[in-house]
Amino acid sequence: MRFDDATLRQIEAADPGANTWLSANAGSGKTRVLTNRVARLLLTGVAPENILCLTYTKAAASEMQNRLFGTLGDWAMKPAGELETDLAKLGVTETGDLARARRLFAAAIETPGGLKIQTIHSFCAGVLRRFPLEAGVSPQFQEMDDRSAKLLQAEVLDDMAEGAGRGALDALARFFTDAEFTPLTAEIVRRRGGFAREVTEAEVWGWFELEPGFGDEALEALAFAPGDGKLIADLRPILAGGTKTEIGAASKLAAIDPEALRARDLPVLEGVFLTGAGAKEPFSAKIGSFPTKATQNGPAAPLMDALDGLMGRIEAARSKRLALDAARKTLALHRFAQSFVTEYEARKQARGWLDFDDLILRAGALLNDPGLAAWVLYRLDGGIDHILVDEAQDTSPDQWRVIESLAREFTTGESARSEQGRTLFVVGDMKQSIYSFQGADPSGFTRMRDQFEGAFGQVQKKLGKLELEYSFRSSRAVLDFVDHALETAPGLGRAVKHKTFDEARPGRVDLWPVVEKEETAEPGPWTDPVDLPAETDAGVRLAETIAETIAEMVETGTLPAKGGGLRPITPGDVMVLLRRRSPLFHQIIRALKARGVAVAGADRLRIGGELAVKDLTALLAFLATQEDDLSLAAALRSPLFGLDEDGLFRLAHGRGKAYLWNALREARATHGEILDRLDDLRDW
Repeated sequence: MRFDDATLRQIEAADPGANTWLSANAGSGKTRVLTNRVARLLLTGVAPENILCLTYTKAAASEMQNRLFGTLGDWAMKPAGELETDLAKLGVTETGDLARARRLFAAAIETPGGLKIQTIHSFCAGVLRRFPLEAGVSPQFQEMDDRSAKLLQAEVLDDMAEGAGRGALDALARFFTDAEFTPLTAEIVRRRGGFAREVTEAEVWGWFELEPGFGDEALEALAFAPGDGKLIADLRPILAGGTKTEIGAASKLAAIDPEALRARDLPVLEGVFLTGAGAKEPFSAKIGSFPTKATQNGPAAPLMDALDGLMGRIEAARSKRLALDAARKTLALHRFAQSFVTEYEARKQARGWLDFDDLILRAGALLNDPGLAAWVLYRLDGGIDHILVDEAQDTSPDQWRVIESLAREFTTGESARSEQGRTLFVVGDMKQSIYSFQGADPSGFTRMRDQFEGAFGQVQKKLGKLELEYSFRSSRAVLDFVDHALETAPGLGRAVKHKTFDEARPGRVDLWPVVEKEETAEPGPWTDPVDLPAETDAGVRLAETIAETIAEMVETGTLPAKGGGLRPITPGDVMVLLRRRSPLFHQIIRALKARGVAVAGADRLRIGGELAVKDLTALLAFLATQEDDLSLAAALRSPLFGLDEDGLFRLAHGRGKAYLWNALREARATHGEILDRLDDLRDW
């Protein structure tokens, strides 16, 4: 059987006896390689319970498990000839006893606990449940979901605001400008390791290269000299009679009290006397260029020497001012965060809760504890001979710590338990790292590869470094564009190159101009919903352009047919990819439907956000509480009762303090049908 280059590389990567570090481009078949490697491990006699496959998401784990069971299930039922062909496609040259291949499906199904194809969080949870006392967790711990975490964070924040933590909260609030603390507390919890201990003011000041005790007085001494107040007072009327720029500078200086210059005045003085961010030398003193030459040689001539000195001191003091401001914010953040994290962790422990980060951190600490790690690894070691890691580019340093601990014994010599020894397989692609907000470190992919390569080398083992460059999913035009776009991307460590498996596959890349936001001069009709984007909205215009382009493609475009020639483009040939489910997502669907283009629509619905559900919720809220005027009004305006805007206004206006329900009952002559239906619902 002859194989193409792409398949040969996949077969090589799936070799069950080799330690392999695989870089796989998008669409190169890495899930197939993972599945084939597990299947080949089982074929060599490895027990299913001795294989650990770690994936990043539950969806990936489920997909891989389904593929594997599908393959093994097919083997169980195929005739000998077809089964030998399938095994040959995997790269198995000696098929041996085909009965073994047919028995693998039953063996995998009957494995106690099932095949270990799971997320790393799930694996760590299993380790903690097996060794709770050693890890210092409750044997009955519960895994927190996002909702529980948010509620607990809000609870801790509320109690701090009313208790001993109020001072730290107020200190942070001086610098915090967001509408709510929820995003901040969530980020603090994600980075809790940096707030585990208290820090002193001197320590924080040292981080910013400030002398201990440096404050406003020291900053003022650095920036101001005797006579600067009089200098500014004398300069203001001169600037006020100059050019437009000088008049603007005089207006800014008017906000300063020249009799008492303070550190808080420095930002204003920097805005007047220093160049801006867009200048050739940003934030440098305007010595020689401010004020204008005419003013310098005219009324401001006696002040210029003193003014140049002031501008120089303002420039020199700016870095210290910024450092002091950052140090104060950092200190406030650390004092609040340390108090918040301490209380948050205490309440989690009291409830027996662990979040996803806890699972990783606790398991990593257990597997690296000098007094316990050897015994825990010995117990775990009896069940793990082969480790496979998927989506390694999104693995965080703490997760790598767990994986490294599990594979530590792999680099200490051969094991007698397995005919194939013990192997490590890691696959990933730094270009596809998207979880940096969860601590993923793309550069760790290369760093850990070098680290494992050195560890295997010490015991005369080889770590093979392979690449899957062929894409089965895209065309040459698209792949060339991706290569060009990523040529200068930092951190990739090498020139990015993709190869297309199907050179004849058509493709095209169009770069559209950015749709600029337009200012709406006139507000829309007052009856329009306040959250309805205008026709001139940038997102609406982009959605309309996309929909129009697709409609034209479907109407006039063609694609190469499988049997040769051309065939018309159908709506099913088009896929629109977006970075996130933004409003543009729904606007494109709406625009396509308006043009009669068949579209699958949203594959995920927010039930509570659907208008029909909102109408029913409003009706139920009124039935539960008849004094809820807003819910009744929303239900009346819905298609459930069909009251128009004018009818609702006439019903509600002029009723004084009476409830809307009472006003509706008094208007039975006009709204009798609505009242009858509501009465039936209330009785029911």
